[in-house]
Parts: sequence; C-alpha cells; structure tokens
Amino acid sequence: MSKEVSDTAEQNALLKTTRDASRKDHLPYIVRHLDDLNWETIRWPGETGKMVFHPNPDRPTEPNAGILRLEPGAYHPEHYHGFAQVWYIMEGEFLIDGEKCTPGSMLFHPDPHFEGELKTETGGDIFIVQYPGPTTGERPIYAGRFNMEKRKTVSEERVDL
Repeated sequence: MSKEVSDTAEQNALLKTTRDASRKDHLPYIVRHLDDLNWETIRWPGETGKMVFHPNPDRPTEPNAGILRLEPGAYHPEHYHGFAQVWYIMEGEFLIDGEKCTPGSMLFHPDPHFEGELKTETGGDIFIVQYPGPTTGERPIYAGRFNMEKRKTVSEERVDL
C-alpha cells in the first residue's frame, strides 16, 4: 500500500472517531474588553491583574486568562500548581527560575509543575492562560488568588497549592 493511501485511510479513521458537530450543544464564544474590567489585587507582592475569563459555576472549565501587571520589584517564590498554563511576556524583563525572559518570550508550564521564583526590576505585563491539567484534572483557582480584598504576606501564603 502506498504511503498516500495509508495516510488517507488514517485520516478517514480519525474522522469516524470524532463526534459530529451539532448546534444543540454548541456554546457561543464570549467577547470581553480589557477596558471594561478593573484591576484586581493578586496574591503576590506587586502584582495586579485583569482577568478576562475565569472559572465560574456556569462555565467551570473556563480558563483563568488575562493580563498580570507587575510593578518594578515584584516577585513571587517557587510554588506548586496542578493545572497547566501558558505565559506570553508582553512588556518588561523577568528573571524566572534564574532565566531572563523578555518581551516575546512564551512559557509553557505543564501539569503538575513548580512555578519557579519570579523577580522583576523593570515591572511589566504578562498575558496568561491557566487551564485544567490534562493529566491531573486539577483546575485553575480564581477565588482567593486573583480577586483578593487584602493580600497576605508571602510567608502566610501557601506555596503547595
């Protein structure tokens, strides 16, 4: 059998295993604009954020997605996450787990992972998307991390969650 015929057979087999598209279970996309959101206090010193999307009872698998804004001197210690995440450095320079990350750098944190120590002298903005871990099934945490009324000290914050 030629490679071309073999590839076509594999593609046809794949198509048979995917479910049929249906409007009955279709969820529409959501549009939100950063200008319509307020900056929120985030758990680590010098961090605020505009979380455009976050898990809620109606859409529990919605990711945490938005912009982290870090002031000059902001930092966080190494800590654990059971979910996965992707970061894109938009502005500023960051030392993450000893590696310099500048605008245009993209980071992928698989699940589970220890998010390395972060420090910045310049401050800057990072676009983040946190989503349920494909291997752990753990979901990103919004409440008590992104919408804090009062930030705890670093020594009071749990680093194992």
